[in-house]
Amino acid sequence: MAITLITGPSRSGKSEWAEQLATRAAARNHQQVVYIATAEMTVTDPEWRLRIDKHRSRRPVAWQTTEVPIALAEAILLSRDRSNSQSYCLLVDSLGTWLANLIEQDQASWERSQLALIDALKQTDADVILVAEETGWGIVPAYELGRRFRDRLGTLSRAIGQISTEVYLVTSGYAISLKQLGTPVCE
Repeated sequence: MAITLITGPSRSGKSEWAEQLATRAAARNHQQVVYIATAEMTVTDPEWRLRIDKHRSRRPVAWQTTEVPIALAEAILLSRDRSNSQSYCLLVDSLGTWLANLIEQDQASWERSQLALIDALKQTDADVILVAEETGWGIVPAYELGRRFRDRLGTLSRAIGQISTEVYLVTSGYAISLKQLGTPVCE
């Protein structure tokens, strides 16, 4: 089991890099790829639909896709219950969208959701690739909900980064391995 975290700004190539890694893992380890989309198709938002369609068009037809807007930890744990004869690579795109779906949770509920996700990642037998947006490089948002989103995503990404085998920063179409080039802030 390997956990890979991919982070970076919007339109940087995060999802494409995650898809490349999943394709490689599937070929190398004879794995079935399960694409876990945290976004829900919103028929009333044509721009959102175009974004989702763009992602869908890049995916190989052999990949299984499931929409999991809320129960991400449970979906990851389900990989343990799948057939023992097949190994899996789970590609989760994205943590920011999952967090946005849960943004109204109070702090205690959010901490339970975050801990459940971390525990599920530690327990699964699948390889897991997670895509997370980088939102904390700009100014501190002037409104509470924006600060909550930014802070929670930063904390979640850091926690997942600590248990990850690989962590990549993708920017301007290039992926940099932070585990190879970086030094952990805290161990």
